[in-house]
Amino acid sequence: MAVACDAARPPPLEILYRDDRVIAVDKPPGLLVHRSDVDRHAREFALQMLRDQIGRRVFPVHRLDRATSGLLLFALDPEAAAFLGRRFEAGRKQSRYLAMVRGHTEPAGLIDKPLSDPRDERIDARVQRPRSARTRFQTLARTELPFTVDRYPSSRYSLLAIEPETGRRHQIRRHLKHASHPIIGDTTYGKGRHNRFVGEHFGVRRLLLACVELEIAHPDGTGTLRLVAAPSGAFRALLARLDWLAELPPHWRNGSGRGCRPSSLGDSLPS
Repeated sequence: MAVACDAARPPPLEILYRDDRVIAVDKPPGLLVHRSDVDRHAREFALQMLRDQIGRRVFPVHRLDRATSGLLLFALDPEAAAFLGRRFEAGRKQSRYLAMVRGHTEPAGLIDKPLSDPRDERIDARVQRPRSARTRFQTLARTELPFTVDRYPSSRYSLLAIEPETGRRHQIRRHLKHASHPIIGDTTYGKGRHNRFVGEHFGVRRLLLACVELEIAHPDGTGTLRLVAAPSGAFRALLARLDWLAELPPHWRNGSGRGCRPSSLGDSLPS
């Protein structure tokens, strides 16, 4: 009699950096960091996958949305987790993201718009308490394609390097929607017509947002931890097809500099 088999397990997480106190992985899109009400039926989570992969307990330091890919940092002991968690909470870190958005953006800018927690949308607006939220961006590349997607005869897109100064829920996605440059592939805050066009024309059906760089003090006090996760998979293939790979900083393009410590990130995005 045939025996039913479990569904194929996902491939192991790519480990970008590891030492005695911390470990960083490249999270694929579509994977939850941990159990969540976002999907009560999900069976795979980065936290459990990494724990099983390395055979020891791990502690999440920060979060990435399920649809966002890229650099995800874990601590390997409670003290390191507490130290890094305080750094994130106080904004004493630098993280950078890469995103493809609708329209042609300015060369650089700052989106300064307070945000409420989107989980509280059903609460009376009079008791909502928006908190300050700031997101800097720099335009790396632009393109205009000869296809009518919306009401215009051609379709414009931009590639952004993004540095959130605060860490509100869905901040980058909501800020770019507010700026009328929603991220391609965003089914919550984006434009369905452009999402469908990129999916049908380029075969890419994911949120085009990835965490590509993180700089934070190391919990052992020896220096600064600098980590890089070069864009990969469908995102990288799309960048290559649009001739945008050459527009990335070299360490984002090829992943060099992963796990360098001590080091410096360099200048932040323009004011």
